[in-house]
Amino acid sequence: MNRTTHAPSSTEDRTLVWDGCLNVRDLGGLPTASGRPTARGAIVRADNLDRLTAEGWDALLDHGVRTVVDLRNAEEYKPLLPLPDDVELIRVPLDELAGPAWWEAHGQLDGTPLVLRPYLDHCPHAAAALVSAIAGARPGGVVVHCGAGRDRTGLAALLLLALAGVDRDAIAGDYLLSGPNIRPLYGMLGLPDPFRRIDAALAEAGTTAEAALAAALDGFDPDGYLLAAGVAPERIAAVRERLLPDA
Repeated sequence: MNRTTHAPSSTEDRTLVWDGCLNVRDLGGLPTASGRPTARGAIVRADNLDRLTAEGWDALLDHGVRTVVDLRNAEEYKPLLPLPDDVELIRVPLDELAGPAWWEAHGQLDGTPLVLRPYLDHCPHAAAALVSAIAGARPGGVVVHCGAGRDRTGLAALLLLALAGVDRDAIAGDYLLSGPNIRPLYGMLGLPDPFRRIDAALAEAGTTAEAALAAALDGFDPDGYLLAAGVAPERIAAVRERLLPDA
């Protein structure tokens, strides 16, 4: 696995330029409770890889990625170019796995950080599928992505970084980086800007994005949560080993 041990990284160090994407960053270099930063090159979070150009795929491969975990439903997959032969695609469709009852109860919060803890609370089977997919991935880096790389990918990153023992302020800070990165995307696609709706939902709940992220992590024990969801201890350990360099 491509990994180096170093001090915590800045946002600029973690930001990756993959032609065709707007919101890609390495989850390495973040501070953890163990005192060791997360491993660079182990797991990357990204927006829609369907838009990658040939140069973008080359950059992904040069970064050591050999597994793509796509969090979207299958019908969202509309790639510009075929997947490289030496990259494996694994689907973990978080929206589909939530099921209709969850969407009826919480769908109005979709796209806001207010939805993170309800998803974890009600969909442990989906979190288990994600962790199991990463635990069983082939050697090399893993990229986890959805459409914008903010909501479904944000949930995945929150879970994975919590499992690695990353500082909670750093987890929240990483989530919040996606907003400015993807805002231009909506104009490019001719879609309405969703941030007014997000801000309105947060205001109605009497909270902020930062406070909502803190609430999502409050009292959250990732190991106990995943064990209760049926994830084997060795799979939990395998994901943590990807995220943390050897002592």
